[in-house]
Amino acid sequence: MKTFIAASLIASAAAFAPAKTSQSSTSLKAFEDELGAQPPLGFFDPLGLVADGDQEKFDRLRYVEIKHGRICMLGVVGYLINKAGIFLPGDIDLSGTKFSDVGSGVEAIFNVPSAGLAQLVLFVGFLELAVMKDIEGTGNEFIGDFRNGFIDYGWDSFDEETKLNKRAIELNQGRAAQMGLLGLMVHDQLGNVDQFFPGN
Repeated sequence: MKTFIAASLIASAAAFAPAKTSQSSTSLKAFEDELGAQPPLGFFDPLGLVADGDQEKFDRLRYVEIKHGRICMLGVVGYLINKAGIFLPGDIDLSGTKFSDVGSGVEAIFNVPSAGLAQLVLFVGFLELAVMKDIEGTGNEFIGDFRNGFIDYGWDSFDEETKLNKRAIELNQGRAAQMGLLGLMVHDQLGNVDQFFPGN
């Protein structure tokens, strides 16, 4: 019995010992200096999605990451605004249902009339197919640059270091928003999301 206890104590202590880490392969080193490879994790690819060093695959995944980050940033802001009791004025349909009657959170999706959901799907499809995409030959500087030679908002007045810094901030905020929106949806379904807001 004592031997068994000693062996389990040694085994559990071994779990906290530093593991030997092998050198990254050259294919992973290809992305160690990419935007988003920041301390403390550096380049983080636990599933090995770009372990083969394929630049085209990395660019596609970065494009998707940026787009989902932007969507989630809008989603978090929209969720918080509705939870604060701020809604669009007026009616959502011709029968007199107000935007405020729809509610907030996940349940609001089921309270939107079918025609409203269809309009949302069509609008998002239009944005996806016609607006929010990289159009080649329009002077886009990086993956996820959707200006397409149309709007600038002063971007070209920044130096290269400032541009890189702003892109890193957007990437990190998008990553945080993806986790934040997931957390809000989970707590919404658990029924305790109201505990996170002042006055509750």
